[in-house]
Amino acid sequence: MTPQFNILKNIDKTVLFLFLVMVIIGWFNIFASEYTEAHRHIFDLGTSYGKQLVWILGAFILAAAVLTIDIRFFTSFAWVIYVSLLVVLIGVLFFGVEINATRAWFRVGGFAFQPSEIAKYGTILALASLISRARVKSPDVSSRTKAFAVILLPAMLVLLQKDVGTTLVFSSFILVLFREGYIGGLVLFFGVVAVALFVLTLIFNEFIIIGALAAITLLVGFLMRKKSRVMPQLIGLFLLLSGFVYSVDYTFDNVLEPHHKARIEVLIYGGADLQGAGYNLHQSKIAIGSGGFAGKGFLQGTQTQFNFIPEQSTDFIFCTVGEEWGFIGSLVIIGLYTSLMIRLLYLAEKQRSVFSRVFGYATISILFFHFAINIGMTIGLVPVIGIPLPLISYGGSSLWGMTLMLFTFLKLDAHRYEMI
Repeated sequence: MTPQFNILKNIDKTVLFLFLVMVIIGWFNIFASEYTEAHRHIFDLGTSYGKQLVWILGAFILAAAVLTIDIRFFTSFAWVIYVSLLVVLIGVLFFGVEINATRAWFRVGGFAFQPSEIAKYGTILALASLISRARVKSPDVSSRTKAFAVILLPAMLVLLQKDVGTTLVFSSFILVLFREGYIGGLVLFFGVVAVALFVLTLIFNEFIIIGALAAITLLVGFLMRKKSRVMPQLIGLFLLLSGFVYSVDYTFDNVLEPHHKARIEVLIYGGADLQGAGYNLHQSKIAIGSGGFAGKGFLQGTQTQFNFIPEQSTDFIFCTVGEEWGFIGSLVIIGLYTSLMIRLLYLAEKQRSVFSRVFGYATISILFFHFAINIGMTIGLVPVIGIPLPLISYGGSSLWGMTLMLFTFLKLDAHRYEMI
């Protein structure tokens, strides 16, 4: 029995099927979002959908190559790949081209490539290698520091490229660290509290927020007054959170870029600046809402066909789905992503090796972050930060990066009984 035959037999068919379906759906929606009478042919290589076909064919070749590689390659060369990609991220700062105020691309002919998308893959490999080699049930400070450093190094380099959206994607690895015991539930809780306080401070006066925190502190202290050590801890927490609240305005005014501030203001204050920062979101809502229950039909979307929505084939591809395929089509897309993530979660829990499990959870985390944030920003639930919808948005870097993640995990899963 040949290794090729083993792979074809043991590879998870459900994930493979979902991958193919979503890539094909994405291609047709990219065609719909960019279609013009001058370029009516779906195989026209001078268009985005023609180029996406090249990226798709390349992704299929990449997937086949990953499935034929010995599984020991991923564990043995994890750090080599990681360090190499860090070097590439540094290189793009000096030799890359700037697109949409972000220096994150290498351009070759008519194609642009974004190394940060592949850097996520390298980070997953390094993190999986680090955690699997630690072999500890209760990670110490050193182990935690190393894990955070592995994540923060590429994230900081991407931030230097002024690509805030991709930088935030690296925060999704927190879910992996939580699963492996590197951070506790309390850390996640305070992370949610910090985000809530940030938003509330932008909406309400900071003195109102601090007053509410003081009232909560006194109430909890009264209810737990019999425990002598609780009150000093509550006071310390109150001072910490109050300091955070005071820092929000400074951070918002002096740290964030003007266009980032504008996007947050659009989200919080609704219809502000409909001709500027709020234009994309406003047109996105119109497009999705106009699709109704069953949609207007393929190539029949007026918002889509008249180019009312900028970046529609990339960051706002979900608008095309909503307008042309309606609520039903949107539900199908959400169902496909949900099915893929549930299946990956099931497979991750079946892994016998820590390396494979961590790799699986990291892939799920990135997929979930992209899915939730991209769709959330098109319907006004989160600020517009500019990240693609995996496997569906136009872009070879994103497609290849996700292909590497999915098929490396499928390869590891196919050999799970050999990995310890």
